[in-house]
Amino acid sequence: MKKLFAAVLCFATVSAFSQTADDIIQKYAASMGGLDAFNKISSAKFTGTYTAQGNDFPLTTQIINGKALRTDIDIMGQSVTNCYANGKGWKVNAFAGVPNPTEVSGTELVEFKVQSHLSSALMDYKARGHQVELLGEETVEGIKTWKIKLTSKDDGRVTTYFISQSDNTLIKSATTRDFQGQQMEVETWFSDLKEFGGVKFFMSRDSKIQGQVFQTVKFEKIELDVAIDEKIFEIPK
Repeated sequence: MKKLFAAVLCFATVSAFSQTADDIIQKYAASMGGLDAFNKISSAKFTGTYTAQGNDFPLTTQIINGKALRTDIDIMGQSVTNCYANGKGWKVNAFAGVPNPTEVSGTELVEFKVQSHLSSALMDYKARGHQVELLGEETVEGIKTWKIKLTSKDDGRVTTYFISQSDNTLIKSATTRDFQGQQMEVETWFSDLKEFGGVKFFMSRDSKIQGQVFQTVKFEKIELDVAIDEKIFEIPK
């Protein structure tokens, strides 16, 4: 009986880890509506709220899928803007010492490019040339997850994704970012999953450093395949 029980346990372990990173990613993509469905969306407009230090600010993000992104946050009458189009990006943020439109490069430009896609980098890793690796399992706040490492083709940045084993949805991601010259691990926690036109988006995401939330984004409205004037992505002269 002991030998039989041990054999069953061994079989269960082998079965659990017989899944590959690609198997898990495909299930994750399917749970969100499918990669093909995301790729067929031409554009999207997200409106909601950006919260930092206990204050809420209006947020608008406009995307031409895979080509362009513009995010505007209205902070006390001043606009904080991040913009990307066709390989180039610019920003305005008076609160960070950038009062005039300024071109971005390096890792920041890569981040803008990633955000111009409606599908996640993990979901579309093959087409974008990223590398993935299954690191095993981890329990996250009582939820059993698969832990997948993605290494970006664009800048070598490593992001770890934690995907629920029960419903194949994304629980959180973790990556290292530069904050005022210091490298710090940032966790993004995803919640409030809703469906729009057959695909799903998380309406809320909390960004944490050392377990403390430093910013929250909540979307109140998502519009797909909307008309967007491409002139809004041009750097002001």
